[in-house]
Amino acid sequence: MERRRRPAGADAGVTLVELDALRQAIDALDDEVLRLLNRRAGLVEEVASFKEARQLPFYVPRRERAIIERLVSANPGPFPSSAIRAVFQEVFSACLSLEKGLRVAYLGPEATFTHMAVTHQFGVSARAEPVGTIAGVFAEVEQGRADFGVVPVENSTEGAVLHTLDTFLDSSLNISAEIILDITQCLLVRPGLELSHVQRVYSHPQALGQCRKWLAANLPHAALVETPSTAEAARVAREDANGAAIASELAGRLHDLLVVAEAIQDLADNATRFLVIGREQARPTGKDRTSVLVLVKDGPGALLRLLQPFSDEGVNLTKIESRPSRRRPWESAFFVDMEGHTEDPAVARALATLVQRAETCKVLGSYPRAERARP
Repeated sequence: MERRRRPAGADAGVTLVELDALRQAIDALDDEVLRLLNRRAGLVEEVASFKEARQLPFYVPRRERAIIERLVSANPGPFPSSAIRAVFQEVFSACLSLEKGLRVAYLGPEATFTHMAVTHQFGVSARAEPVGTIAGVFAEVEQGRADFGVVPVENSTEGAVLHTLDTFLDSSLNISAEIILDITQCLLVRPGLELSHVQRVYSHPQALGQCRKWLAANLPHAALVETPSTAEAARVAREDANGAAIASELAGRLHDLLVVAEAIQDLADNATRFLVIGREQARPTGKDRTSVLVLVKDGPGALLRLLQPFSDEGVNLTKIESRPSRRRPWESAFFVDMEGHTEDPAVARALATLVQRAETCKVLGSYPRAERARP
């Protein structure tokens, strides 16, 4: 039976009493939620003591994923399932800070899409530390100044981030997790600047490439100026009377810029994949991805010999990227992503054969496959 709204002024006293009662009930529930959060935090502290005594990893992404999937599956509503991850990610983040003050290095500066990826994965309680280069992010983790690092590895429009792939050639770090974020690029300008007066557009090369068609159609005479990051582009545009930036809405707010055009990327289905790098190996979840680095000398059938074991074992390859090894002339490094975990029998057999055929085969990590998310 449909409830009708009461006319203004009708039974106003009763309505106010009912409203007050509802608010009191909400306050009581908030108190209960707070009590339960503190009870959860107390249990997490016990888990932390257990892990510390046994030298166990304190960050386990598969555990967080399993909790969220269970809660989404059990949610009867009306609380939206889409909000469960965001709420519990902050709970995880705050509780993780009780186990250990988590330090995460990322390709900065603040308000880049990589920064958004850090917040999405680790929550706001983690200490996010911006670093100027991808190699610098690796170095922070390798030297123990950060527990994890987050770097971009590929975009669905512009392809691989080659600096990230090249850094893996000389790094001993593992891939602990991946993050896939939808990317919405905005054109940002200073207040009062008309689109027709824009003479320069600043952004990271990847972002400029993602918006190539829009720029040609709407700002054909503007000079395109590359910057180290989209956030830096926003900062520079704020100081240029006739400059604009391609960056996130968050970067615009940070630098007091206005969004004059939203979702200007050429492909609506635009996403960037980020890697969480660390020293820990993730355990199997049943929905995993494995990344390997393979070195092989150039020659007839070289690539076929590398790929054949995966075909024989029925292992699905999701990415193959070739780079010069930078060790010997004409030696190639192949970065290969596949579905499955190194502990899966088919993957283990394929890798065992691959080791015999390649000059070098290094597993970069097995980790939970991420689902796309909005930052």
